[in-house]
Amino acid sequence: MMLSGDHQESELPWGHTDTLLDSLGAQYGSMPVGTQDGEAKAHSKEEKRRKRRATAKYRSAHATRERVRVVAFNVAFAELRKLLPTLPPDKKLSKIEILRLAICYISYLDHVLDV
Repeated sequence: MMLSGDHQESELPWGHTDTLLDSLGAQYGSMPVGTQDGEAKAHSKEEKRRKRRATAKYRSAHATRERVRVVAFNVAFAELRKLLPTLPPDKKLSKIEILRLAICYISYLDHVLDV
């Protein structure tokens, strides 16, 4: 499209993108983003969840639950470690080493039962 000298830049659609988008939205009856029923409810639920998680009480409770979970996890690894034969018996093993050794030991015990 050629522009003649009498067209001002402000008359062009790309010169007024905000008003152009607003007029298109009004013309076709679209709603602003995030105000449709499903989106508004989801947004408000997310907002409520975010606000609740931001409270000190929630963070403290979450931290306590996480500490209990980690302690239980470590106790389970310690109990598994006691069941595995190693030389020396008191050798410190990482969690991945405990798991790998447990896999090998279970395979060995399975082989012993098959024989």
